[in-house]
Amino acid sequence: MSIQVTKSSMPNYEEYIEEIKELWDTHWLTNNGVKHKKFESLLIEYLNVNNLTLYVNGHLALENIISAMNLKGEIITTPFTFISTTQAIIRNNIKPVFCDINDENYTIDVDNIESLITEKTSAILPVHVYGNVCDVKRIYEIAQKYNLKVIYDAAHCFGVKVNGKGIGTFGDASMFSFHATKVFNSIEGGALTYNDSSLKSILNSMKNFGIVDAENINNIGFNGKMNEFQAAMGICNLRHIDAEVLKRKQVFERYLSNLENIKGIKLLREQKGVKKNYAYFPVVFDGYKLNRDEVFEELKKNDIYARKYFYPLANSFDCLKNYFDNNNTPVAKYISERVLTLPLYADLSLDDVDRICNIIVGKRR
Repeated sequence: MSIQVTKSSMPNYEEYIEEIKELWDTHWLTNNGVKHKKFESLLIEYLNVNNLTLYVNGHLALENIISAMNLKGEIITTPFTFISTTQAIIRNNIKPVFCDINDENYTIDVDNIESLITEKTSAILPVHVYGNVCDVKRIYEIAQKYNLKVIYDAAHCFGVKVNGKGIGTFGDASMFSFHATKVFNSIEGGALTYNDSSLKSILNSMKNFGIVDAENINNIGFNGKMNEFQAAMGICNLRHIDAEVLKRKQVFERYLSNLENIKGIKLLREQKGVKKNYAYFPVVFDGYKLNRDEVFEELKKNDIYARKYFYPLANSFDCLKNYFDNNNTPVAKYISERVLTLPLYADLSLDDVDRICNIIVGKRR
């Protein structure tokens, strides 16, 4: 049986059927129904945030907050991310300015941000990577100094806390993805958390074609609404998220015990004060006997599918390569050419973890 890089967490079949049963009575399938309202309320409590708006996916959530904040000109971000982050900026007719990452946790290099700020800069859009958290304190200080907005791409960080504070409370807003591949999913889905409660009405209007009421449309909007079936899946999965994260922790720690202190294999360090969600297990092959691509192929021969994540960089794709030079972000380029995320999900057996590691270290080929 093949081992994929991830496997979607799902509730018991009967639990989900019970959750959606009333939809056959009401026939209310979308447009802010009872499941949507319940899910939103539960998430506000779980993430310990003041404001939260649900979306059909995380990408549209990110596009929406950039638009709702009326940002213009340039936004400083990182190329070490899924292409969605960059696309959300460009689709708002804003230029992404790429800042390199640090080589410790692969988040945006805060020491480089100020050198990229110009009179056109309107915001910083850092990315929490693999569940690792950006330097939120330094980013806040820089944003205050230059009067910039901060929007976090927190797609990898559901449930993560920093010194007891929910990750969604930092910056002006944070985007979460509830895609099927994430630690927590609602099949597809996403959410924004934000500190300015006055944004709620405009976000809700914009994600529903700009509709204010039955006879008024005040914004140019789009259809970004989460439906009731997605919300019901999210409600069910939220009941089990802590148990799922605990299972992921066991898998994560088994990888650590197998692969730490091996020359040429670089693993991420623990971040002080951060409560992890064990979203990914990235390995950087730097001076190892096999390079990243060779390890990838060796695993593939054994029906095990890891992921070169993030490769290529967001500033390297054909649609962007004429505009940006990835040599300007050398650390991101270096890591992207050497990183491999290994299979990690709650149901992955520890025996399979051992087998994956044995293939990597050459104990069994």
